[in-house]
Amino acid sequence: MSISLLRWQFELTWSLLELHLDALEPADVLWEPAAHVWTVRPGDDGWIPDWADAEPDPIPVPTIGWVTWHIGWWWSVALDHAQGRPPRDRMQIRWPGDLASTVAWLRALRVEWLSVLDGLTDADLDDPAPFPWPPEQGLRVAHMIAWVTVELTKNVSEIGQLRLVRATGQPSGGRGAT
Repeated sequence: MSISLLRWQFELTWSLLELHLDALEPADVLWEPAAHVWTVRPGDDGWIPDWADAEPDPIPVPTIGWVTWHIGWWWSVALDHAQGRPPRDRMQIRWPGDLASTVAWLRALRVEWLSVLDGLTDADLDDPAPFPWPPEQGLRVAHMIAWVTVELTKNVSEIGQLRLVRATGQPSGGRGAT
């Protein structure tokens, strides 16, 4: 595997996210598609994501706001590890609070990630992965880069599906506007 292939794969996934980011409306981000959701809520110190250390059953349907916070959280921590910084705690990662700020945040994370990728050689891909697995698993930087793209792909599909369902104007059973 080469860094150029991994970068190409990432950029393809990013282009799919841009398709959805460009089509989002401000009201989309906090639309609740079901009665049982995870979202982001205003708190004393910024927007706080819903969270449970043990995944609930049934799993809550996320809002676009929650999914974008989730991207920002795992990507920020991946960047911390990739750049040798102490990783931030989940509660230190705050959702920006509106669509424009969120899109700018995600685009800034992309630029930072591309800078990390630009600093790597094909030989670096065989170095031990600093995240998200424990060292004893023996995974490499190439695995971490591929994981970022897969995780982003999953989140892009969630955002896209939520956006499309909301755009149909069909009743959702949730509390948000249709």
